[in-house]
Amino acid sequence: MVVGDISTGTDVLVIGAGPGGYVAAIRAGQLDLDVTLVEKDAYGGTCLNYGCIPSKAMITASDLAHEAGHAEEMGIYADPEVEMGEMVGWKDGVVDQLTGGVEKLCKANGVELMEGRAEFASEDKARIVHGGEGQGSETVEFEHAIVSTGSRPIEVPGFDFGDDPVLDSRQALALEEVPESLVIVGAGYIGMELAGVFAKLGTDVTVVEMLDSVLPGYEDDLARPVKKRAEELDIDFHFGEAASGWEESGDGITVRTEDEEGTVSEFGAEKVLVAVGREPVTDTLELENAGVETDENGFVQTDDRARTNVDHIYAIGDVAGEPMLAHKASKEGQVAAEVIAGEPSALDYQAVPAAVFTDPEIGTVGMTEQEAQEQGFEPVVGKFPFNASGRALTTGHADGFVRVVADEPSGFLLGAQIVGPEASELIAELGFAIEMGATLEDVAATIHTHPTLSEAVMEAAENALGHAIHTLNR
Repeated sequence: MVVGDISTGTDVLVIGAGPGGYVAAIRAGQLDLDVTLVEKDAYGGTCLNYGCIPSKAMITASDLAHEAGHAEEMGIYADPEVEMGEMVGWKDGVVDQLTGGVEKLCKANGVELMEGRAEFASEDKARIVHGGEGQGSETVEFEHAIVSTGSRPIEVPGFDFGDDPVLDSRQALALEEVPESLVIVGAGYIGMELAGVFAKLGTDVTVVEMLDSVLPGYEDDLARPVKKRAEELDIDFHFGEAASGWEESGDGITVRTEDEEGTVSEFGAEKVLVAVGREPVTDTLELENAGVETDENGFVQTDDRARTNVDHIYAIGDVAGEPMLAHKASKEGQVAAEVIAGEPSALDYQAVPAAVFTDPEIGTVGMTEQEAQEQGFEPVVGKFPFNASGRALTTGHADGFVRVVADEPSGFLLGAQIVGPEASELIAELGFAIEMGATLEDVAATIHTHPTLSEAVMEAAENALGHAIHTLNR
């Protein structure tokens, strides 16, 4: 029996409960709005369930296993045994704790949770299709809507994620056994993070990238230490080659690639992971029924208040375009909720940090030196290497550097780039400095705890001013 369509109403309909959607819903609830949050899969979205959190858990676990077995120079001799199923079980426990917390927080803030897939019927109505036979659907009338349906992995022609040996990142993070060999298509941040995980667990990893280097979009001197470390882990790279197909062979598969000249190469492996980027999930929403426009790639264009071309419909997170970052989505969700509530809120992207959890990590915020020049500034650059940091040396991880970019006449910080240990944590200080309008003098004059990695931030600022103590000045 199919349950008939029923109708309800709400001030704010939030579609998608990822790090943008659930934050928007909670903030709207805090502002005394009636909120309905619709999710078709799992609260927390891709980030908490299949991306950010599980990948970082697996990075931590694989790092621990590898370091325990490679610490002879510290006088530690060990041969750790990895039980992949137990590792994945621990990872899943972390995920369950966080996603359960999201659901409780939503309920505690008065958010009505609804399971199903939402599609627009008009500019003020959405139909929620419930999963399962006989579950039917219901119509929700709304004053405002926030679209936060996230993104999904891009498929490469000939590599169907439904085929057993072909993996996306979600499937790779759920493997119960360590594959003996793995071909990774794509050397972006997802491909490189997972290449490190599996290499440290003992997998023979080959990375195929159609461009000429790892981590396209990052400056060469940031990507170079990552590639060097990956090669030390025996990861094999093949650049300028595009994956063209695969076939079963023996106990595994053969992956074919082709370069610009048409030369075909073949790589044997047990599995192939495709990580060539992500695309917005907007094709299931029937956005045209609400009059919401998308660009040629399916992204929804928004203004600095997260509004689409339809004033009372908002879009946040991955569906609103690059950069596809969970923390950007969360901030956009907060702003959208506050704008709906009549608050004077707006988005400011000048200090949005980004991090890559490779070995070593990368953290960036604000402008590069080149970008500063292009925008008419007179940049001055300060740099401090981690091999001059006492704390970095005591961790056994001293590759990389901290670099700051400032406007020389005024001293105002414009950007920063870090590659090295804990870069993802260190970049926050520099993001804060840029956001508050700090100068090089402000950062250099702030006493940093010794011995810590954060001293490298202080010394980089001092280097830009010409008086760093523990490195030669420019």
